[in-house]
Amino acid sequence: MLTGLSIRDIVLVEALDLAFGPGLTVLTGETGAGKSIILDALGLATGARADAGLVRGGAGQGTATAIFAPPPDHPLWADLAEAGINAEPGEDLILRRQQGADGRSRAFINDQPVSIAALRGLGERLIEVHGQHETVGLLDQKTHRGLLDDWAELDAGLTQARSAWAERAEALAAAATLKADAERAESEAEDLGAHLAELERLDPREGEEADLAGERAILGAAEKALADLDDARQSMGADTLSNRLASAYRAVERARQRAVQAGAAEDNAVVQRLDQAAQGIDRTLSEAQEALETLDEAARAFDFEPGRLDRAEERLFALRAMARKLNVVVEALPAERARIAQALSLIEDGAEALKAAEARAAQAETAYRSAAEALSAQRTAAGDKLAKAVMAELGPLKLDKASFRVAVEAQDWDRAGPEGRDRVVFEVQTNPGAPWGGLAAIASGGELARFALALKASLAGRAQAAQPVMIFDEVDQGVGGAVADAVGQRLARLAEGGQVLIVTHSPQVAARAGAHLKVAKAETDQGVRTRVDPLDAARREDELARMLAGSEVTEAARAAARALLG
Repeated sequence: MLTGLSIRDIVLVEALDLAFGPGLTVLTGETGAGKSIILDALGLATGARADAGLVRGGAGQGTATAIFAPPPDHPLWADLAEAGINAEPGEDLILRRQQGADGRSRAFINDQPVSIAALRGLGERLIEVHGQHETVGLLDQKTHRGLLDDWAELDAGLTQARSAWAERAEALAAAATLKADAERAESEAEDLGAHLAELERLDPREGEEADLAGERAILGAAEKALADLDDARQSMGADTLSNRLASAYRAVERARQRAVQAGAAEDNAVVQRLDQAAQGIDRTLSEAQEALETLDEAARAFDFEPGRLDRAEERLFALRAMARKLNVVVEALPAERARIAQALSLIEDGAEALKAAEARAAQAETAYRSAAEALSAQRTAAGDKLAKAVMAELGPLKLDKASFRVAVEAQDWDRAGPEGRDRVVFEVQTNPGAPWGGLAAIASGGELARFALALKASLAGRAQAAQPVMIFDEVDQGVGGAVADAVGQRLARLAEGGQVLIVTHSPQVAARAGAHLKVAKAETDQGVRTRVDPLDAARREDELARMLAGSEVTEAARAAARALLG
């Protein structure tokens, strides 16, 4: 709902603040008083096209601010959040536009700068204009199917169609994936078979590359280590050292025996020195033998199986060559082996899986078409009812020569979607025998606005949280009396549970309003200015009398005004 409109320096308005309530609000005033300025300012605030001509003479810029109070469950809150605009559901929504005298324009939503396109998009969700030159929404055929579905309350049919469409899409995608995989695998079957045979023969294992690389490094080091140990053994003299030490020991023993035989006692210094020398040689012999044995043990530890290094390198090179051929890393060879085996299995077993997937897709297609056809039948029946309802409205609105129908056209299945395959168009026949066409075929602006009113009045059977503010600009142009009264009745009915603003010259229409605003020009020190005054009961009677009588208000006109207000 529109709750307020603030205008600064727009055309003849210097400063104006208006408050609006629910129901039907009417704006009246003499021709040229500036009623269109109010609508222009509202259009400016909601993103309509504008230019420097709207700015009041002498002002640097003009500003229009519209305040709305959408319900917390209105879908626009989600759109605002997605767009990154800070707005809490349930709070006031403030749309503001600044139009510079230099032609530049700026837009704001809740004081946050936005593009003009973003402001316009939001404005289209909040107001709907029906006037002499435009009928927003109804002329756009893309809205007709949604309007019909909402009016006929086809939620159940729509839900079923959407669900069937989603299941169909999923089944078709699964079948298409299986088919593409099978075709691709079949085209690569020969190469895949050869690769699998190589992998089976190679039998790669997880972590094998790291193990082989480590073994290769150790084996490569072993050869050099063995050579180093052999050098150490040769340097020690190997058996020659032991033989020499043994000979030295025996020579010392012989010298000791000769000393003892010559009569030297065991505690003789010479004998003791010889004993010490023999013991030292014996220790050296034992340690030399122990060192040689340790060298032999170390050599045996490095003594790997002959050719093992060659085999490790050959295996490592084979794995890496296979990985390059398949364009994967060596570690991925076991997984690649399983993938290729699965791909080959798909060729053998995939026919059954594909057949089953295609059967499911066919069933889903049948279910979707059944749901879509049921929805088409519901739309056709609803369209006939809506056409009768609109036709019943046309006569009282002086459109009795025109005809209306709802064309529900089932398009080809390849153009279907989650909400069926129907193209819904509201069509009119302006005169008997004339060709049928869209609403734009109505040439007269006043007739178009009244036709929009008839259609809107017929569609108004269901309250919607997202219902925009409806604005009718001189929908009663060129009619009076009973026709104007019929227009007023339908506007009042349309405003029940919602909000409708109308600019009118018809007292019959104005009398139906719940709130009445009078637009007039006033002379000020700064020149002519437009002002807007809310009318109480007495002043409202005066305004209706003026509208009935013209420049001279008579008592008869006042009586007629009181009768209208009845």
